[in-house]
Amino acid sequence: MRKTRVLAIGASMLVLLSACSTGGGSSTPIKIGSDGFYEARLMGEIYAQVLEKAGYTVERNLGLGARDVTSAALESGQIDLKPEYIGSGLGFYDPSKPSGDAAANAAALGEVLADKGGGISVLAYTPGEDTNAFVVRSDTATERNLTRISDLTAIAGELTWGLPPECVDNPLCGGALLDAYGIDVTALQVTPLAACDAPIAEALNGNAIDVAELCSTQPAIDQFGFVVLEDDKQTQPAENIAPIVRNDYLAKVDEAAFRALLDAASAKMTTEELTRLGVEVAVDQKDVADVAKEWLTVQGLL
Repeated sequence: MRKTRVLAIGASMLVLLSACSTGGGSSTPIKIGSDGFYEARLMGEIYAQVLEKAGYTVERNLGLGARDVTSAALESGQIDLKPEYIGSGLGFYDPSKPSGDAAANAAALGEVLADKGGGISVLAYTPGEDTNAFVVRSDTATERNLTRISDLTAIAGELTWGLPPECVDNPLCGGALLDAYGIDVTALQVTPLAACDAPIAEALNGNAIDVAELCSTQPAIDQFGFVVLEDDKQTQPAENIAPIVRNDYLAKVDEAAFRALLDAASAKMTTEELTRLGVEVAVDQKDVADVAKEWLTVQGLL
C-alpha cells in the first residue's frame, strides 16, 4: 500500500511539473466574443488561436451580434475580450469624439472604457483599418450621377436603402447621415440588413436595394463593381482594430506577456491583408478558423 501511494504521489508531481512547464498561458479560461460579421469573427479567431498556442484555454463566443450586444456582454463579464473597431467603438459611447486620428481614437476609447464594467483596457491596434462605406451599383452611380454621399441628399427618398437594424441609433450611421447630409433614416425606404455581410451585398447586386452600408474592405465591392461614395463631410473615423479586454481578466495573468502575444498579431494585420482574407471567407467560403490558422502560420505566429 505504501509503495502504491508513493508511486501515486510521484505521478501527481510529474503531472504538476508538466503542467507548470507548458510555456505560459493561464488556468483561467478566457471568453472571447465578437460582433456578428465575418471580419470581426475572423479577428476574434486570430486572437483565440494565438492565445491557445501560448497555453491559454479559450472559450469562443464569436458572432454574438451588433455592438450593443457585444459591448454589454463585455461590460457584464459574459465575455472577457472582443476585437473592436476603435472609431465606431468610441462613437458608441461618445459620438462627439471619434476622428480620423487612430491614436487619438484608441486613447479616447481607453479613457471611456476605464470606467466601464469594472475597467476595460484597449490593447495595440492594427495598422490596417476597415471603415464604414455607403455604396451603390455602378449603373445607379451613372444614372443618378453619384460620386459623393452628398449627392444622395436630394434623392434619398427615391431609393431603397440597405442599412443595419441599429442604424437609427448609431451616431456613425443614422446620426452621420442626418447631421452631416440631412438624410433622415426614419423617412427612408429601408431594408434592415446587417452591415459588412454577404446578404446586404447580394441584395444590392440583385437590385433589391439601391444603397448599402458596407465595410471598405468588403470583397463584394470589387467582386460586383460597386461604387464607394466619397464621405465628403468626413463623418467616418479611423477604424483600426484592437482587442479590448476586461481588467479583471488581465489581473489573473501575466499582463505583459498577454499583451505581447496579441500585439504581435495585431501588428501584422494591414488593410490589404484584411481585404485579402475577406475574399477567402466571404467569397471563397473558407472556414474562418482555417483562414485564421493559415494566416497566423504564414506570419510565423503559430
